[in-house]
Formats: sequence, C-alpha cells, structure tokens
Amino acid sequence: MELGIYSFGDVHADPVTGVLISPEQRMADLLERARLADEVGLDYFGIGEHHRADYAVSSTIPVLAAAAAQTKHIKVGSAVTVLSTEDPVRVYQQFATLDLLSGGRAEVTAGRGSFIESYPLFGANLNDYEELYDEKIGLLLALNKAGNKEEPITWSGKFRPALDQATIYPRPVNNNLDIWIATGGTPSSTARAAALGTNVIYALLGGSISNFARHAQLFRTGAQQAGHNAKALKVGVSAVGLVAKDGATDTFYPYWRHLMEGISRERGFSQPNRISYNMQTAPAGAIYAGTPEQVAEKILLTHQHMGHDRHILEMDLASVPQKDVLKSIELFGTEVKPLIDAELKTTNTKEPTA
Repeated sequence: MELGIYSFGDVHADPVTGVLISPEQRMADLLERARLADEVGLDYFGIGEHHRADYAVSSTIPVLAAAAAQTKHIKVGSAVTVLSTEDPVRVYQQFATLDLLSGGRAEVTAGRGSFIESYPLFGANLNDYEELYDEKIGLLLALNKAGNKEEPITWSGKFRPALDQATIYPRPVNNNLDIWIATGGTPSSTARAAALGTNVIYALLGGSISNFARHAQLFRTGAQQAGHNAKALKVGVSAVGLVAKDGATDTFYPYWRHLMEGISRERGFSQPNRISYNMQTAPAGAIYAGTPEQVAEKILLTHQHMGHDRHILEMDLASVPQKDVLKSIELFGTEVKPLIDAELKTTNTKEPTA
C-alpha cells in the first residue's frame, strides 16, 4: 500500500499559542515536509488549492514543481485540483510539464472542492455545479487519451471554446497522466468515477470507516459493469491525523476543534467537542491520530473494509506546529509503513468486507 501526506498550506493562527505563520514561511515548511517524506520512503506528497485567507496555496503547480525539484522518488500531485473552475487544457499542460520535470512522478486529483470561493472568483455559476464538473472531467480524460495515442482531439462543449483537430503540448512522460477523481463519498461521485474508469480517492471526513466499504464495492462493481478492468483501478483514502510516540490525540485535538468550529459555523453543523473527537479517534473513527502501532492498525482496518491502495494524511490541520508535523512524517515513514507492509505481505488477499 502507498502511504503519503497532503496539505493545503494552512496559515491559521495557532489555536494553542496564537502564533500566526506567514505564507512565505509556510511555503518553506511545505518543501521541508516534502524532502523528509521522500527521505523516509513515503510514496505521495499532495498539495490542495484554496482561495481563502487561512490557506497559503491557491495554485498547486509551483509548489509541486519546487517539491519535485527537491525530491527523487516521491510522487507529487494535487489534492485536489478544483477542476470545475479550471480549464482542462491548461490543467493537462501544467501537469504534463510537471511530469516532465519530475521524471514521471506527477499526478492529477480532480475534484469539485470543499469550498466554493473559486466559483465566483473565476466566473463560474454555482447553478452549473454538476454540468461544469461532468464536462471538464470528460475533456481532461479525453485529452489524456488523445495524448496517449499521440492523436489530435476534436471536442465541443458548453463551458469553453471548441477544439478542432488540436494537438496539446507538451505530452507527459509515456504520453500518459495518472488521473484520480476525488470524492467525499456520495454514490453519484462513485458511480461517475466507475463509469469513467479512473482511480478514485475518498475523503474520510467523519463517521465510521466501515461506512465507506460500500462505496469502494460500488466503485469496483460499477467499473466492471462499465467494461473497465476494476482490478487495475486504484482506490485511495485521504484523512486527517497525526503520529507520535505518545500524546498524539491530545496534541491534535485543539487544531481539529478549531477547524471544525469554523466549518460548523459556516455550514450550520453542530459544534464539535471532545466527545465527538474521541468517537473519531476511536478504532472505527475517521481520525488517524495515535502511536505508530495505533495508526498502522487503523489503516489496516480501513484496508480490511475497503481494500484500498493508497492512504494519505493531512497532518498540519489548522497549523499544527511544524516540529510535530515533521516528527509525524518521520514516524509515518519509518514505523507505520513497515508495520503495514509486513502485515499485508503475510495476509492472504481477501475481498473487502462491507
């Protein structure tokens, strides 16, 4: 199984110390994390985009390019690209360029975003929410298919100018981009990814791990029914968490609570508390905070339910201090990953349990 980390470049005021890190310092922090993740053998470094004051990254490509230049092995990708408010042609060109710079390590994770600031910012109408994404993911995949065959593309749609026998350059290494679809776990998003035959990654933002088993099964069944080789498609999980020798859950709590309080106010959810946090850090919950052994056990439980191929964690939620994030990355690579690799090598391959 692939393990990795992702970040949005949080620049929240630290809810414990009140310290506010500058965007410039946060960029340096992100690159330090990428270098360490590469050194300790992690498989993936992801950067997501937001268009808000509390996040430093609105454009993923420059950060990923800098990370690629300072690493040797780790895959670099978006987490996510808000494709609904992007031009798929430019997305393809930018990630193809990143792929060339990184020696074939670039990936695109395409989603619709958990916030909506990019829609008015780039002139997109929220009433077109579904249509925008459907058209643009279709075009991005068509561009990738045409590039793979080294063919021009003719295409027309509603939200961008038509393409007439257009050849898009540059092409990525091996003429192919690794493209994933990101989803929070709605059946419609799962069905879309299955019909398109793309890898899918689920954001486990709350609830029980077992609840996502049905989505993974629906994805594989739907892909097979659509004529794709379901066994060749990957399922990923993105979640939040922190690894420490001791005290990880206590360290992580004020940062999780700070972020969830803000989201709850914006969206009308009930306010978080220690009880709801403890439910999520329990073995069946969606927060992966604990000792290396506890985190490894929880990822293996997730694998038992979902049979997933990649697990990535956001460790700097609401500006968890850099020293804690770096130690967590180190433990994730040097202790959690060996535990998972050893367990998966010694167990028989089984169908995920619903």
